[in-house]
Amino acid sequence: MLDVSLSKVTRPLLRDEAYDRIRQAIVDGTLPPGASLRDGDLADQLGLSKAPVREALRRLAEEGLVDSKPQSYTRVSDVMSRDVLDAREIVRVLHDFAVRQAAPRCRPADVTAMRGANDRFAEAIEAGDVAAAVKADDELHDIPVRLAGNAAVAATLDRYTPLLRRLEHARFSSALAWNSVERHTRLIDALEKNDAETAVEVISTIWTDLLEDR
Repeated sequence: MLDVSLSKVTRPLLRDEAYDRIRQAIVDGTLPPGASLRDGDLADQLGLSKAPVREALRRLAEEGLVDSKPQSYTRVSDVMSRDVLDAREIVRVLHDFAVRQAAPRCRPADVTAMRGANDRFAEAIEAGDVAAAVKADDELHDIPVRLAGNAAVAATLDRYTPLLRRLEHARFSSALAWNSVERHTRLIDALEKNDAETAVEVISTIWTDLLEDR
């Protein structure tokens, strides 16, 4: 038996739950850009103390979803903030890299999985289920990232992709979402042919147009 003294875990999930709930409300627009975020009000609505809410707001500020100035304001950041523009560029470049690495490694089973995800994406768009569309979109793009086999790329995408969720929600709830279905198909077709150049061209367009197609 390990002879050390460790402190007991003290309700760590409350902090994470507060973070997840507030972030989702920002992403889906329940808390719109510019909305004031008072820790006491949020704590009351979530049935929590102020401490986990304050920690959640601190994390969200680090991620660019919240703007905060001590003794002045804490509010939901603008959808088109500098942080969003920077994140879009990082995400685009890393997906370009992942797709280029994945193209020669893509196998029929991977293509089938991506087509299935795109079918679910289209069905979600048809049903107006934005949350399901985002989930299917993630599943589709995760396959080239996995095939690339670069842990640093995957971790960095996990860090910065959430900052783009509000743009995805806006896009996937509009007719522009059907452009994504078509681009997904072109991406999958290119990967099926192990055509890295075309795949990179398509994936770059997907992330660039996340801002331009608005």
